[in-house]
Amino acid sequence: MTTNDARRLLDEARLRIRVRQMSYRTERTYLGWIRRFLREVLKSTPAGPEARPTGGPGSTPGGSTPPISDLVEAARRYLEHLAVIERLGPSTQNQAASALSFFFREVLRATEEMEFPRARGPQRRPTVLSGQEVRKVLAELTGTKRLAASLMYGSGLRLSECMALRVKDVSLDPRRITVRVGKGGKDRETLLPAHIADELRVQIMRVADQHDKDRAAGRGWARLPKALARKSPSAGDDLAWQFIFPSRHITTDPATRRAGRHHLHPSVMQRAVKEAVKRSGINKAASCHTLRHSFATHILRMGYDIQTVKELMGHHSVKTTMIYAHVMDRPGFGIQSPLDRLMTQE
Repeated sequence: MTTNDARRLLDEARLRIRVRQMSYRTERTYLGWIRRFLREVLKSTPAGPEARPTGGPGSTPGGSTPPISDLVEAARRYLEHLAVIERLGPSTQNQAASALSFFFREVLRATEEMEFPRARGPQRRPTVLSGQEVRKVLAELTGTKRLAASLMYGSGLRLSECMALRVKDVSLDPRRITVRVGKGGKDRETLLPAHIADELRVQIMRVADQHDKDRAAGRGWARLPKALARKSPSAGDDLAWQFIFPSRHITTDPATRRAGRHHLHPSVMQRAVKEAVKRSGINKAASCHTLRHSFATHILRMGYDIQTVKELMGHHSVKTTMIYAHVMDRPGFGIQSPLDRLMTQE
Protein backbone atom coordinates (compact mmCIF):
# COMPACT_ATOMS: atom_id res chain seq x y z
CA MET A 1 0.00 0.00 0.00
CA THR A 2 1.25 3.49 -0.83
CA THR A 3 0.50 6.82 0.79
CA ASN A 4 -1.63 7.72 -2.23
CA ASP A 5 -3.67 4.51 -1.76
CA ALA A 6 -4.28 5.38 1.89
CA ARG A 7 -5.32 8.91 0.97
CA ARG A 8 -7.69 7.59 -1.71
CA LEU A 9 -9.31 5.15 0.71
CA LEU A 10 -9.71 7.86 3.33
CA ASP A 11 -11.37 10.16 0.80
CA GLU A 12 -13.72 7.33 -0.19
CA ALA A 13 -14.59 6.75 3.48
CA ARG A 14 -15.43 10.43 3.88
CA LEU A 15 -17.66 10.30 0.79
CA ARG A 16 -19.48 7.15 2.02
CA ILE A 17 -20.10 8.76 5.41
CA ARG A 18 -21.57 11.88 3.83
CA VAL A 19 -23.72 9.92 1.39
CA ARG A 20 -25.23 8.13 4.37
CA GLN A 21 -25.89 11.49 6.09
CA MET A 22 -23.98 10.51 9.22
CA SER A 23 -23.30 13.23 11.77
CA TYR A 24 -20.20 15.41 11.72
CA ARG A 25 -19.07 13.94 15.05
CA THR A 26 -19.35 10.42 13.65
CA GLU A 27 -17.46 11.47 10.52
CA ARG A 28 -14.63 12.95 12.55
CA THR A 29 -14.44 9.91 14.85
CA TYR A 30 -14.60 7.27 12.10
CA LEU A 31 -12.06 9.03 9.88
CA GLY A 32 -9.73 9.36 12.85
CA TRP A 33 -9.72 5.60 13.50
CA ILE A 34 -9.51 4.71 9.81
CA ARG A 35 -6.58 7.09 9.39
CA ARG A 36 -4.74 5.50 12.35
CA PHE A 37 -5.37 2.00 10.98
CA LEU A 38 -4.13 2.89 7.49
CA ARG A 39 -1.03 4.42 9.04
CA GLU A 40 -0.30 1.09 10.73
CA VAL A 41 -0.87 -0.77 7.45
CA LEU A 42 1.56 1.57 5.68
CA LYS A 43 4.24 0.76 8.26
CA SER A 44 3.93 -2.96 7.61
CA THR A 45 3.53 -2.84 3.81
CA PRO A 46 6.66 -3.62 1.74
CA ALA A 47 7.75 -0.72 -0.45
CA GLY A 48 8.80 -0.79 -4.10
CA PRO A 49 8.56 -3.90 -6.28
CA GLU A 50 7.66 -6.15 -3.30
CA ALA A 51 4.29 -4.44 -2.89
CA ARG A 52 1.53 -6.61 -4.28
CA PRO A 53 -0.77 -5.08 -6.91
CA THR A 54 -4.47 -5.72 -6.74
CA GLY A 55 -6.70 -7.30 -9.29
CA GLY A 56 -6.83 -10.92 -8.15
CA PRO A 57 -9.49 -12.68 -6.09
CA GLY A 58 -10.08 -11.09 -2.71
CA SER A 59 -8.23 -7.90 -3.59
CA THR A 60 -9.32 -4.43 -2.64
CA PRO A 61 -10.71 -2.11 -5.33
CA GLY A 62 -8.08 -0.10 -7.21
CA GLY A 63 -4.53 0.97 -6.37
CA SER A 64 -1.90 -1.39 -4.90
CA THR A 65 -3.48 -2.15 -1.55
CA PRO A 66 -3.14 -5.64 -0.01
CA PRO A 67 -5.89 -8.27 -0.37
CA ILE A 68 -8.86 -7.87 1.95
CA SER A 69 -7.94 -11.04 3.84
CA ASP A 70 -4.59 -9.47 4.78
CA LEU A 71 -6.27 -6.22 5.79
CA VAL A 72 -8.80 -8.09 7.96
CA GLU A 73 -5.95 -9.78 9.80
CA ALA A 74 -4.18 -6.43 10.16
CA ALA A 75 -7.37 -4.91 11.60
CA ARG A 76 -7.70 -7.70 14.16
CA ARG A 77 -4.08 -7.21 15.22
CA TYR A 78 -4.64 -3.47 15.46
CA LEU A 79 -7.71 -3.87 17.69
CA GLU A 80 -5.78 -6.31 19.89
CA HIS A 81 -3.00 -3.72 20.13
CA LEU A 82 -5.49 -1.10 21.31
CA ALA A 83 -6.78 -3.47 23.99
CA VAL A 84 -3.56 -5.08 25.21
CA ILE A 85 -0.78 -2.57 24.59
CA GLU A 86 -2.56 0.79 24.72
CA ARG A 87 -5.08 -0.59 27.23
CA LEU A 88 -7.95 1.52 25.98
CA GLY A 89 -11.34 1.24 27.66
CA PRO A 90 -14.09 -0.99 26.23
CA SER A 91 -16.14 1.91 24.83
CA THR A 92 -13.11 3.31 22.97
CA GLN A 93 -12.22 -0.14 21.62
CA ASN A 94 -15.78 -0.58 20.39
CA GLN A 95 -15.69 2.82 18.74
CA ALA A 96 -12.59 1.77 16.78
CA ALA A 97 -14.20 -1.57 15.87
CA SER A 98 -17.32 0.20 14.55
CA ALA A 99 -15.20 2.53 12.42
CA LEU A 100 -13.22 -0.37 10.92
CA SER A 101 -16.39 -2.40 10.29
CA PHE A 102 -17.78 0.57 8.35
CA PHE A 103 -14.51 0.88 6.44
CA PHE A 104 -14.48 -2.76 5.31
CA ARG A 105 -18.18 -2.86 4.54
CA GLU A 106 -18.67 0.49 2.77
CA VAL A 107 -15.24 1.34 1.35
CA LEU A 108 -13.50 -1.97 0.67
CA ARG A 109 -16.86 -3.58 -0.20
CA ALA A 110 -16.12 -6.79 1.70
CA THR A 111 -18.41 -9.51 0.33
CA GLU A 112 -19.22 -10.97 3.77
CA GLU A 113 -20.74 -9.13 6.71
CA MET A 114 -17.74 -7.54 8.36
CA GLU A 115 -18.02 -7.16 12.12
CA PHE A 116 -15.18 -7.23 14.62
CA PRO A 117 -15.58 -8.55 18.18
CA ARG A 118 -16.78 -5.99 20.70
CA ALA A 119 -15.21 -5.49 24.11
CA ARG A 120 -17.35 -6.03 27.18
CA GLY A 121 -16.84 -3.64 30.05
CA PRO A 122 -18.32 -3.41 33.52
CA GLN A 123 -22.00 -2.49 33.62
CA ARG A 124 -21.83 0.76 35.55
CA ARG A 125 -24.97 2.42 36.75
CA PRO A 126 -25.27 6.13 36.03
CA THR A 127 -24.43 8.73 38.63
CA VAL A 128 -27.60 10.47 39.81
CA LEU A 129 -28.01 13.60 41.93
CA SER A 130 -30.77 13.98 44.48
CA GLY A 131 -33.22 16.83 44.08
CA GLN A 132 -31.42 18.83 46.76
CA GLU A 133 -28.07 18.25 45.07
CA VAL A 134 -29.45 19.45 41.72
CA ARG A 135 -30.69 22.58 43.49
CA LYS A 136 -27.20 23.20 44.92
CA VAL A 137 -25.52 22.80 41.53
CA LEU A 138 -27.96 25.15 39.78
CA ALA A 139 -27.46 27.71 42.56
CA GLU A 140 -23.75 27.84 41.65
CA LEU A 141 -24.53 28.80 38.04
CA THR A 142 -25.72 32.10 36.58
CA GLY A 143 -27.12 33.53 33.36
CA THR A 144 -27.32 31.38 30.24
CA LYS A 145 -25.25 28.61 31.84
CA ARG A 146 -27.83 28.22 34.59
CA LEU A 147 -30.64 28.25 32.03
CA ALA A 148 -28.91 25.59 29.90
CA ALA A 149 -28.25 23.38 32.93
CA SER A 150 -31.89 23.80 34.00
CA LEU A 151 -33.00 22.60 30.56
CA MET A 152 -30.74 19.54 30.68
CA TYR A 153 -32.24 18.57 34.04
CA GLY A 154 -35.79 19.83 33.50
CA SER A 155 -36.22 18.46 29.96
CA GLY A 156 -33.80 15.52 29.93
CA LEU A 157 -31.67 16.96 27.12
CA ARG A 158 -28.24 15.74 26.16
CA LEU A 159 -25.59 18.45 26.20
CA SER A 160 -25.30 18.39 22.39
CA GLU A 161 -29.09 18.64 22.02
CA CYS A 162 -29.27 21.57 24.42
CA MET A 163 -26.51 23.50 22.64
CA ALA A 164 -28.11 22.83 19.22
CA LEU A 165 -31.54 24.20 20.18
CA ARG A 166 -32.82 26.91 17.84
CA VAL A 167 -35.54 29.51 18.34
CA LYS A 168 -38.01 27.51 16.24
CA ASP A 169 -37.53 24.43 18.44
CA VAL A 170 -38.98 26.09 21.54
CA SER A 171 -42.74 26.42 22.00
CA LEU A 172 -43.86 28.52 24.97
CA ASP A 173 -47.58 27.84 24.41
CA PRO A 174 -48.03 24.93 24.68
CA ARG A 175 -44.80 24.40 26.56
CA ARG A 176 -42.66 21.89 24.72
CA ILE A 177 -39.25 21.48 23.17
CA THR A 178 -38.60 19.75 19.87
CA VAL A 179 -35.25 17.99 19.67
CA ARG A 180 -34.20 17.90 16.03
CA VAL A 181 -32.17 14.91 14.86
CA GLY A 182 -31.12 13.72 18.29
CA LYS A 183 -28.92 10.68 18.86
CA GLY A 184 -29.73 8.04 16.25
CA GLY A 185 -31.05 10.65 13.81
CA LYS A 186 -34.50 10.89 15.43
CA ASP A 187 -36.64 13.93 16.23
CA ARG A 188 -38.61 13.92 19.47
CA GLU A 189 -40.60 16.21 21.72
CA THR A 190 -40.02 16.71 25.41
CA LEU A 191 -41.45 18.95 28.09
CA LEU A 192 -40.49 22.56 28.80
CA PRO A 193 -40.53 23.26 32.56
CA ALA A 194 -42.94 26.03 33.55
CA HIS A 195 -40.37 27.24 36.10
CA ILE A 196 -37.99 28.48 33.37
CA ALA A 197 -40.51 29.42 30.65
CA ASP A 198 -40.28 33.16 31.37
CA GLU A 199 -36.50 33.01 31.57
CA LEU A 200 -36.40 31.21 28.23
CA ARG A 201 -38.72 33.85 26.72
CA VAL A 202 -36.28 36.56 27.84
CA GLN A 203 -33.37 34.61 26.36
CA ILE A 204 -35.13 34.42 22.99
CA MET A 205 -35.67 38.20 23.13
CA ARG A 206 -31.94 38.65 23.76
CA VAL A 207 -31.15 36.40 20.80
CA ALA A 208 -33.54 38.41 18.60
CA ASP A 209 -31.96 41.69 19.65
CA GLN A 210 -28.44 40.40 19.00
CA HIS A 211 -29.56 38.93 15.67
CA ASP A 212 -30.90 42.32 14.52
CA LYS A 213 -27.54 43.90 15.29
CA ASP A 214 -25.64 41.10 13.56
CA ARG A 215 -27.80 41.33 10.43
CA ALA A 216 -27.27 45.08 10.27
CA ALA A 217 -23.55 44.36 10.22
CA GLY A 218 -23.97 41.62 7.58
CA ARG A 219 -23.14 38.85 10.05
CA GLY A 220 -26.52 37.39 10.97
CA TRP A 221 -26.35 33.99 9.30
CA ALA A 222 -26.66 30.65 11.17
CA ARG A 223 -25.38 27.36 9.83
CA LEU A 224 -28.21 25.23 8.44
CA PRO A 225 -28.80 21.47 8.17
CA LYS A 226 -27.27 20.08 4.98
CA ALA A 227 -30.50 19.55 3.03
CA LEU A 228 -31.96 22.94 3.91
CA ALA A 229 -28.66 24.67 3.17
CA ARG A 230 -29.02 23.44 -0.41
CA LYS A 231 -32.76 24.09 -0.84
CA SER A 232 -33.10 27.40 1.01
CA PRO A 233 -29.74 28.92 1.97
CA SER A 234 -31.34 32.27 2.85
CA ALA A 235 -33.18 30.63 5.79
CA GLY A 236 -30.00 31.02 7.79
CA ASP A 237 -30.76 34.75 8.07
CA ASP A 238 -34.11 34.11 9.80
CA LEU A 239 -34.52 34.46 13.55
CA ALA A 240 -36.19 31.03 13.68
CA TRP A 241 -32.89 29.34 12.80
CA GLN A 242 -30.75 31.20 15.33
CA PHE A 243 -29.37 29.21 18.25
CA ILE A 244 -30.90 29.68 21.70
CA PHE A 245 -27.41 29.65 23.21
CA PRO A 246 -25.28 31.49 20.63
CA SER A 247 -21.53 31.83 20.80
CA ARG A 248 -20.10 35.15 21.94
CA HIS A 249 -17.93 35.25 18.82
CA ILE A 250 -18.72 35.60 15.13
CA THR A 251 -17.35 32.80 12.96
CA THR A 252 -17.24 32.15 9.21
CA ASP A 253 -18.76 28.95 7.88
CA PRO A 254 -16.07 27.16 5.82
CA ALA A 255 -18.57 25.83 3.26
CA THR A 256 -20.57 29.01 2.55
CA ARG A 257 -18.05 31.64 3.68
CA ARG A 258 -20.91 33.42 5.46
CA ALA A 259 -20.42 35.01 8.88
CA GLY A 260 -22.66 34.45 11.88
CA ARG A 261 -22.94 32.90 15.32
CA HIS A 262 -22.70 29.18 15.95
CA HIS A 263 -23.93 27.77 19.24
CA LEU A 264 -22.01 27.91 22.49
CA HIS A 265 -19.24 25.33 22.52
CA PRO A 266 -20.16 22.27 24.63
CA SER A 267 -16.87 22.48 26.52
CA VAL A 268 -18.01 25.80 28.01
CA MET A 269 -20.98 24.09 29.67
CA GLN A 270 -18.97 21.03 30.65
CA ARG A 271 -16.46 23.18 32.47
CA ALA A 272 -19.14 25.35 34.08
CA VAL A 273 -21.08 22.37 35.47
CA LYS A 274 -17.93 20.64 36.73
CA GLU A 275 -16.90 23.77 38.59
CA ALA A 276 -20.43 24.24 39.97
CA VAL A 277 -20.43 20.68 41.33
CA LYS A 278 -17.08 21.29 43.00
CA ARG A 279 -18.20 24.58 44.57
CA SER A 280 -21.43 23.01 45.83
CA GLY A 281 -19.45 20.52 47.93
CA ILE A 282 -21.09 17.47 46.32
CA ASN A 283 -18.71 14.51 46.39
CA LYS A 284 -19.89 12.86 43.18
CA ALA A 285 -18.35 12.63 39.72
CA ALA A 286 -21.20 14.65 38.23
CA SER A 287 -21.29 16.25 34.79
CA CYS A 288 -23.79 17.68 32.31
CA HIS A 289 -24.96 14.17 31.48
CA THR A 290 -25.61 13.55 35.17
CA LEU A 291 -28.38 16.15 34.96
CA ARG A 292 -30.04 14.09 32.23
CA HIS A 293 -29.65 10.90 34.29
CA SER A 294 -31.21 12.69 37.24
CA PHE A 295 -34.17 13.83 35.10
CA ALA A 296 -34.99 10.24 34.12
CA THR A 297 -34.64 8.86 37.63
CA HIS A 298 -36.68 11.61 39.24
CA ILE A 299 -39.64 11.43 36.86
CA LEU A 300 -39.75 7.66 37.30
CA ARG A 301 -39.96 8.26 41.06
CA MET A 302 -42.80 10.69 40.37
CA GLY A 303 -44.80 7.76 38.98
CA TYR A 304 -44.51 8.19 35.21
CA ASP A 305 -44.43 4.93 33.27
CA ILE A 306 -41.28 3.60 31.66
CA GLN A 307 -42.59 4.02 28.09
CA THR A 308 -43.26 7.73 28.64
CA VAL A 309 -39.76 8.20 30.04
CA LYS A 310 -38.32 6.31 27.05
CA GLU A 311 -40.03 8.71 24.63
CA LEU A 312 -38.95 11.81 26.55
CA MET A 313 -35.34 10.59 26.70
CA GLY A 314 -35.26 9.56 23.04
CA HIS A 315 -34.01 6.04 23.76
CA HIS A 316 -34.06 3.47 20.96
CA SER A 317 -34.94 0.63 23.33
CA VAL A 318 -36.80 0.49 26.63
CA LYS A 319 -33.89 -1.62 27.91
CA THR A 320 -31.82 1.53 28.05
CA THR A 321 -34.49 3.32 30.05
CA MET A 322 -34.71 0.41 32.48
CA ILE A 323 -31.26 1.36 33.78
CA TYR A 324 -32.93 4.22 35.63
CA ALA A 325 -35.49 1.91 37.19
CA HIS A 326 -32.57 -0.09 38.60
CA VAL A 327 -30.99 3.10 39.92
CA MET A 328 -34.15 3.70 41.94
CA ASP A 329 -33.51 0.42 43.75
CA ARG A 330 -30.26 1.69 45.19
CA PRO A 331 -30.14 2.68 48.88
CA GLY A 332 -31.41 6.20 49.39
CA PHE A 333 -33.84 6.08 46.46
CA GLY A 334 -37.10 5.22 48.19
CA ILE A 335 -36.56 1.76 49.70
CA GLN A 336 -36.87 1.68 53.46
CA SER A 337 -34.24 -0.15 55.50
CA PRO A 338 -35.63 -2.88 57.76
CA LEU A 339 -33.79 -1.22 60.64
CA ASP A 340 -35.72 2.02 60.07
CA ARG A 341 -38.97 0.08 59.89
CA LEU A 342 -38.14 -1.78 63.09
CA MET A 343 -37.26 1.37 65.03
CA THR A 344 -40.38 3.26 63.92
CA GLN A 345 -42.55 0.43 65.24
CA GLU A 346 -41.22 0.75 68.78
